[in-house]
Amino acid sequence: MNASGSYFFTKIGQWQHLLELIVASNVLAMVLALAEAQSWQALESIRVLQYMFFINWVILSFSALVDYFQEFFAKFSQKLALILGFILLQLIVLFTTCAINIIQYWSLGREPFSDAILFHNTSLNLGYGVLLGAFCLRYLYMRERWLNQQYSELNARIQAMQARIHPHFLFNSLNSVVSLIAIAPDKAENMLINLSRLFRASFQELKLVSLAEEIDLCQQYLSIEKMRLGERLTVEWNIQATPIELKRATIPLLTLQPLLENSIFHGVETFLRPSTITVLVEILQNQVSIVITNPYSHDTIKSKKGNGIAIENVKQRLQAYYGRTVKFQVYGGQSFYTTVVNYHYRVK
Repeated sequence: MNASGSYFFTKIGQWQHLLELIVASNVLAMVLALAEAQSWQALESIRVLQYMFFINWVILSFSALVDYFQEFFAKFSQKLALILGFILLQLIVLFTTCAINIIQYWSLGREPFSDAILFHNTSLNLGYGVLLGAFCLRYLYMRERWLNQQYSELNARIQAMQARIHPHFLFNSLNSVVSLIAIAPDKAENMLINLSRLFRASFQELKLVSLAEEIDLCQQYLSIEKMRLGERLTVEWNIQATPIELKRATIPLLTLQPLLENSIFHGVETFLRPSTITVLVEILQNQVSIVITNPYSHDTIKSKKGNGIAIENVKQRLQAYYGRTVKFQVYGGQSFYTTVVNYHYRVK
C-alpha cells in the first residue's frame, strides 16, 4: 500500500472492484430513469437503457483512464487526487454528451450545426456527472478505508503468528546445540553459526522474499538438523525451475522452513532407521508448486503435541498474501505424509 498516495485509484482497475462499481452504477441509472418517469407505469425501457449506456460508458472510460494513469495519480495526495479524479469524470461526461449530440446531428439533423446543438443537454448531464462523481469517488474512498483496515488486521495477525513460531523453533534449535557441545564442539560451533543466521532472518519482518532466499534459509536449517540426526536424515531436492525463476518467484519469509521442521519433528524423529524427505519445487507461468513428502506413522503422530499448528500458520500466511490462489493440501498414507502447496505469485 502507498500510504501517501492515492492507493484507491489503482484499485479501480481490478475486476472485482470494477464489477461492484458497474452494478451499483446500473442501480443508479434505474433510479434516475424512475425519477424522471415519476412512476413505474410511465417508465420506458428505452430510457432506462439510455441511462445505463451513458453511465456505464462514463464509468468504464473513467476506470480505463485512471488505471492507465495510475502512476500519475499516485504522485499526489489523496485529497488532490480526488479533485483531479472528479474533474476527469466531468470532462468525460462533457465529451460524451458532445459526441452523442454530433452523432445525432449527423443521423437526423437538417438545420445548420450550431453551438446550441453541440452543447445540448450538457448542463443536465454535468449535473448527473456531479451526482455520479460523488457516488463513484465515495465508493472508492470507502473501499480504500476497508482495504486499509483489512491490511492492518492482516499485519497484526502475521505478527501474532510470528510470535507463535519463534518459541518452538528456539527450543528445538537450542536442544540440538546442547546435545552436541560435549561430544562434538566443532559441530556445535558450526550449528550456532547457522543458528545465528536463521535467527537473524526469523527476527526480521515476515515480508515477501524470493523463493531462492527461502530455499537457502532452509538449507541452513537442514544443516543444523543433519548434524543432530546424522544418517537418520536425508533430504532430496528436486527443483524444476531455473535460477532466474527462483529469484523472480516470491514467498513469505519462513514459510518453507516450518514445513520442513514439521516433517522432521513428526516424521524423521519418530523412526530410528534412516529416513528421507523429498522436496519438489516447480514453477510454471507464475504458478509455484511445492510438494514435501516425509515418513509417516499414524500411531506416533497422535502422541506428538502441536501437530498441524505449523501447517495452519503457513496456510494462513500464504492466504494472507496470495488470497484465493492458494491451494494447501495434506495427505496421510500408511507410511508417507505429503504436503502440497500451490499459489500464484505476482511478478515484481
